[in-house]
Amino acid sequence: MHTAETVTLARLPSGIDVETTVHTYGDAAERSSASRQTRSGDGDGPTVYVQAAQHGREINGTETLRRVHERLDHGELSGTLVAVPVADPLTFDRVSYTTPESLDSVHSNMNRVWPGDAEGSLHERMAAALWKYAGEADYIVDLHTGSPEMLTHTVYLHGDDESRRLAEAFGTDLLLAEAAGDDADVEWSERNFGGKLRVAATREGIPSITPELAHNKQLVEPAIETGVRGVFNVLRELGMLSGDPETPAEQTTARNHLGRVTATDSGLFHPAPDAELGADVAEGDHLGRVYDPTTYEVLQEATADRSGVVYSVCREATVTAGQTLVGVAMPLEDA
Repeated sequence: MHTAETVTLARLPSGIDVETTVHTYGDAAERSSASRQTRSGDGDGPTVYVQAAQHGREINGTETLRRVHERLDHGELSGTLVAVPVADPLTFDRVSYTTPESLDSVHSNMNRVWPGDAEGSLHERMAAALWKYAGEADYIVDLHTGSPEMLTHTVYLHGDDESRRLAEAFGTDLLLAEAAGDDADVEWSERNFGGKLRVAATREGIPSITPELAHNKQLVEPAIETGVRGVFNVLRELGMLSGDPETPAEQTTARNHLGRVTATDSGLFHPAPDAELGADVAEGDHLGRVYDPTTYEVLQEATADRSGVVYSVCREATVTAGQTLVGVAMPLEDA
């Protein structure tokens, strides 16, 4: 069984509603939204909430959900799948990561305000409307995409065993365990990461993951198919579909994505030949240099701040001070 429900997320100053579509498959599709299965309900299986395009330029997750829709055997599904292909229509229409100040001067990034506020700013109201679905789920998958120069990976909250189980089942080669709260770097709180959907949900007892499928603004087949396989893997892992997840023989688990080598000055960045995605580096290894394009002066010799795996490299040469040049994830044994 499948239903598609138009949901009003917020209202623009002109009086136009911001709307999206929520797809429901399985048990709860046969019930009214008022009686939708909750975590304490008596359904035949769990409820999984999956959303995409919370950042509008990250469209491979949207195509992932379209293909899941086409390939899902509704009769085989045990439990409920709730899917939102466009979580943030405001950024989707602008092919952007955030909204302009004219739309939300308080919270330009929707993924910093969960579980939202029905009487708050535009993004807070949108998050609150979707939280009515996400907050009733047993598990959450928040599909994102990174840049072309980023390894596909899945992020989960460090120390949460059920979230790690989901991350492993999704099936990317690299898993990033994100520390939170008092265990996190200062930057974690400064950037309001506690308002991420995955973090807010995990704190509410809902195991949650954020797969980063790599590539934005373009529909890229390997990224899309990784997402499709990952969603079906999660459903199989939870017993909602028959069969076992298709996962790599080996997966690397590393510390969260705050391990960044940043530019100390603005200029042009020339990565070192060894700064390749997936490369193992040691603390102090040379990763490239930033130089002044007018005087040719070398402004920074970029070096690894930790030993680990290179998971992102800036290939757009013009950089500004503070910008990430290379991301290095530190392998963990206890995650």
